[in-house]
Amino acid sequence: MSQSSSSLEKCRILRRQGFTLGEIIKLTNLPKTTIYGYIRDISLPLKIQAEIKKRHIRRLVDFSRARKGKCIKGREIVKPVGWSLDLIFIVSHFMFDGQIKYAGCEYYNRSFSLIKEMKRRVKNIFGIDSPIYKRDFGVSQLRYYNVELGSYISEKAKRLLNDIKNFSLSEKQVFLKSFFDDEGNAHVYKKIRSVRGFQKNLIILKLVGSLLEDFGIQSKVDEKYKEIVVSKKNNLIRFRSRVNFSKGIYVNPARKNSIWKQKLEKREILNKILNSYQV
Repeated sequence: MSQSSSSLEKCRILRRQGFTLGEIIKLTNLPKTTIYGYIRDISLPLKIQAEIKKRHIRRLVDFSRARKGKCIKGREIVKPVGWSLDLIFIVSHFMFDGQIKYAGCEYYNRSFSLIKEMKRRVKNIFGIDSPIYKRDFGVSQLRYYNVELGSYISEKAKRLLNDIKNFSLSEKQVFLKSFFDDEGNAHVYKKIRSVRGFQKNLIILKLVGSLLEDFGIQSKVDEKYKEIVVSKKNNLIRFRSRVNFSKGIYVNPARKNSIWKQKLEKREILNKILNSYQV
């Protein structure tokens, strides 16, 4: 029997005994392509195929766990360790008018100036960019599909709710302005003038109330309607001078319950409300 015939027979016997392609390569020291040509018509027993599949799944699970929250090479992001005003701005806006997911983060807003500012700061801090997508009813959206960003922002959001109480007033101001820009409005109802902020999470509402007190602003959390209310002239004056809404943040005049029926900045409405006390 020739050497090639002997090798062919040996490979086929090993295959029938349930040896994998890789195992036969180690036992015979023959090239992979040669062995494959010898055994390709002989299937492994179903029991061994099932075991190979299980091992493959285990490897994938182990790999996934090892890289949880990490991007593939080339898509890594800068991850600041401490806090800055820009980072507080970004994390708080993702919390209030956005979504923080495993696969990344999204941000929605009707204010194009706020969308552009968020886009600029995310690019400066993390080195990643997003197109501006147009949604229904004049809402714009930013989408950052990056698992490292999702994991990092998720962890930072938890820490921010804990750390913000010990921050400086300028850092607290950024947090509060983000909240009221995203979730708040200036409101008049039956001559009751107020600034309101809406949030399903009562822990956040109570935190906002505590931070407002640091600026000398009294507020009330309404647990039934999930809102925080700043009222009375002195509190509204302090709110305008120490927190206020950002420039370029407008109310939606198309809302059915809008009393203004025109495009007005939230800060302009607050001015109108305060000016009405002089009448």
